[in-house]
Amino acid sequence: MGTKKRAKKKVDIRKKRLKLIKRREKQQPNQDESSEKKKFKTEKEEKLEKRLEKETKMYWVRAITGALSGIIGISIGLTSWGLFFWMLAFWFGLPFIVSFAIFRFEYDQEEWNWKNIIMPGIGIFFFLFMLFAILIYTLQVIP
Repeated sequence: MGTKKRAKKKVDIRKKRLKLIKRREKQQPNQDESSEKKKFKTEKEEKLEKRLEKETKMYWVRAITGALSGIIGISIGLTSWGLFFWMLAFWFGLPFIVSFAIFRFEYDQEEWNWKNIIMPGIGIFFFLFMLFAILIYTLQVIP
């Protein structure tokens, strides 16, 4: 019994690539039309975008106040429980002041929740507070 070897089909890569490019060109105009339709945002998307913008501002305010409260707290000589209560005052008090007095964000009474003000940036606040407080305290103690 003889085994027949079949010759492998040669594949012309250039032809395949041209076919793929033509397929993409045919599909491209459909994508352009769909992107034009997506330019108009629904109410839900606009609300989500506004909420995310508010949360982003609050996040960066929390990051800055975390670092500053750590630096100022150690600089004025607070340690232990005093520094802890200093941190809590900035952690829970300042976001409400910033949200209502400085930025004057408008919240829907039906959808408003205090967690929307407290939650954004808790981690970065605590991390930067601890980082800068330890750094400044170490620099004060070393010399």
